Amino acid sequence: MEISNGVKMIELQIEAFGGRQELNPTLIWDDETAVLIDTGTPGQLEQIRTAMNDAGVSFEKLKAIILTHQDIDHIGSLPEILQESDSHIKVYAHEIDKPYIEGEFPLLKANLESMAWQLDGLSDDKRRVIVAQVNNSPRAKVDKTLFGGEDLPFCGGIHVIFTPGHTPGHISLYLKQSKTLVVGDAMYSVEGVLQGPHPPSTPDMDTAFRSIASYLDFDIEKVICYHGGLSKNNVKEQLKGIVEKE
Repeated sequence: MEISNGVKMIELQIEAFGGRQELNPTLIWDDETAVLIDTGTPGQLEQIRTAMNDAGVSFEKLKAIILTHQDIDHIGSLPEILQESDSHIKVYAHEIDKPYIEGEFPLLKANLESMAWQLDGLSDDKRRVIVAQVNNSPRAKVDKTLFGGEDLPFCGGIHVIFTPGHTPGHISLYLKQSKTLVVGDAMYSVEGVLQGPHPPSTPDMDTAFRSIASYLDFDIEKVICYHGGLSKNNVKEQLKGIVEKE
């Protein structure tokens, strides 16, 4: 789905945890460069390539990948993309999540205890598949370490917002040119309505709500949630409502 000129919300389809789901990485591009925010689960390189081609953006134009955080459904296809690119793509992530992405530490939520709410009710076969993925989590080198507050010089400017809570090193990205906020998993949406942090997958809800309050400093017209997709109606009022309700 094209959000504005040079911004596309990719719609990746996956079969996971007993049902069909959609993940929403974001593709940004201009005449010189393309940037991908998050990479889906392992094995989704071809879906991403197809989405880029549909937008008229060649895979060779991809110069940077920004990871909102370390979860496996955000970093999953990163190693495949980098292998395909012959290392001309630079990877950006927050300093706190960097050692998890690089495999120095195991992913914080890629364990059966943290995933219990997702595994409940699944068959033994499906559980075995998930356990295998957990035990072989993807890893890749992070080239550029972020802290929050940076302005990245891509596609009209991307401002990095440090938004911990869902993971300690979670970030959101404000696309200046289109006034679009890419929130990763800091929030989710249902049919265009923002729902705030997702309690079962957010270890630190208090911090997560404080992170959402930081969005109010920006002139936002559209929000892309990795789970739930686009929200574009009365976004500022929706954000204020979430913060006040907390």
